[in-house]
Amino acid sequence: MTSTYATYQSMTRDMARTTTQVENEPQVKRETEYYLANIGKVKTVDDFVNNTRLFNYAMKAFGLSDMTYAKAFMVKVLNEGVSDPDSFANKLTDPRYKAFAEAFNFAADKDGATTYVAAQKGVADHYALTAIQNGVSPENPILQQQTQDYLKQVVDVKSIDDFLNNDTVYTYAMKAFGLDAKIGDKTFMRKILEGGVSDPASFANQQTDKNYAAFAAAFDFAAHGEETTTYSVPEEGTVDGYMRQTMEDKAGAQNPGVQLALYFQRKAPGITSAYDILADKALAKVVRTALRLPDATAMLDIDKQSSMIESKLNIKDLQDPAKLGDFLKRFTSLYDIDNPSAAQQSSPTAILFSQPTTQGISTNLLLSIQQLKI
Repeated sequence: MTSTYATYQSMTRDMARTTTQVENEPQVKRETEYYLANIGKVKTVDDFVNNTRLFNYAMKAFGLSDMTYAKAFMVKVLNEGVSDPDSFANKLTDPRYKAFAEAFNFAADKDGATTYVAAQKGVADHYALTAIQNGVSPENPILQQQTQDYLKQVVDVKSIDDFLNNDTVYTYAMKAFGLDAKIGDKTFMRKILEGGVSDPASFANQQTDKNYAAFAAAFDFAAHGEETTTYSVPEEGTVDGYMRQTMEDKAGAQNPGVQLALYFQRKAPGITSAYDILADKALAKVVRTALRLPDATAMLDIDKQSSMIESKLNIKDLQDPAKLGDFLKRFTSLYDIDNPSAAQQSSPTAILFSQPTTQGISTNLLLSIQQLKI
């Protein structure tokens, strides 16, 4: 029987090959083609949730398949968006709802929500806002022409070199994020762009001025390569999520331990504290297994659980690929000891990938409230 670690390692050794295998499966290919052909036609929240194929595809991409039945709940998530800290999505303890509302931001982008491209409309919006803050009307013909020139040229930018060497695009983008003072320091800005934002310890994320991280997120060449200036989260981003989720689900059907390891690997870059782990049942399961903490510790006060984890695990180590690899090797080895027939299990861990438990307002509570209102 192949060990959990060996299976996990074989899948992650060449993730591109693994993902391609999933992409080429007939059912996956059909659903993806349908999604990409039709998502851009969706102009309202009602259009979205009433197209079952599109809605189910998107929900699976964000790990929310178990909530596809709760359309009224999801309509509220989408209608309120994420701009208001008190919005429905922001009140939920499960961060997947906020991520979903950010990707399909009908509240902010209206009928352009499904075709939104951060490096295009997003930057133009930033530019207009900065102009207003500086006392300049967006109706100014010069600003309108600058925006037209930017939008025309930015789609041809395929690399950091292209970006830095195109003065029209580069200058416009820098002004859009209020970084005028750094326009001349391209060495510094190259470092910002090369590090991206996926790693919490990246150069952009280390800056006290959050405009640098916002800039690197809009022009995330580190993550999206030559597609950066045309990358759409509602389109390509959702497809990426769907492929990864499908791959993890298939792995879990054969061995839940592999699914847990893959999930932890995907989530690790965003873990900044023990509370992030405790907010997610699946992450907490991995950590308790790796640190040999009894399942009963989940019943302790959350602050005590946090202290217990941080006394045994340096959270920053999870941002180091080598140390993360060692951690997951330990987890998978101990998982096999605890589950000797792991490779032949069905997936009882499915519940771990649904509702996280932590302090705050849970999804179940708010869903119950909504159903009572309806």
